[in-house]
Amino acid sequence: MKSVVAQWRKQKKDVFLLGKKGKIITWTKIMVSPPKFQAFTPYLVVLVELENKERVYGQLVDLDDKDPKINQNVIAVLRKTASVGSNDLIEYGVKFMPF
Repeated sequence: MKSVVAQWRKQKKDVFLLGKKGKIITWTKIMVSPPKFQAFTPYLVVLVELENKERVYGQLVDLDDKDPKINQNVIAVLRKTASVGSNDLIEYGVKFMPF
């Protein structure tokens, strides 16, 4: 089980990304993933350039089985990031969705 304190510290960094807008620079589709992410497979990972020119990467959600487009507008949102057992801490983190 992941430490609650470790998860809290990680999320303190994530909060600064929430609501930030950017454009997709590049993307890839993950077809084979580690056990922690199998519930989300296949999934898209994007490199995003934010409005302040900072580049970050993350999972792309809510695209309805279409391929993303380079320069497509996205926004950072909070979503569940891993499948967990019934006794585990539910992990949330930043993902990107089109807008």
